Amino acid sequence: MTKILTGGVGKVEVANTVKELGLDGVEVTLSSDMDAAMKLRAGQADYFLGTCHTGAGASLGVLVGLMGQPACHTFGRGVPTADEVDALLADGKKVFGFSMDQIDRIAPLIARAIAARS
Repeated sequence: MTKILTGGVGKVEVANTVKELGLDGVEVTLSSDMDAAMKLRAGQADYFLGTCHTGAGASLGVLVGLMGQPACHTFGRGVPTADEVDALLADGKKVFGFSMDQIDRIAPLIARAIAARS
């Protein structure tokens, strides 16, 4: 089972969006940033999807500090392609940030790419 944690100001919306996809083998849980970092580091979770109003610093601030920049990527206000998400996952990224107004487009894209890798 692949475990995705959601955090930030839109964590409920992200969790609901991913759950509605009905992806086999994917579990979604709400989390605080600090708890997510600890669970990711301990291997108790696999990915984190964080949101803020701009998709920049606040969506991943704590995670970047505790997990390190190589594990993290923020899309800011941009919307990636499926190929870009696949490349980031292949590169080992586990922590993703994006803006609240992009939840309906980015969360399904990332979740489907994660599910395809499981």
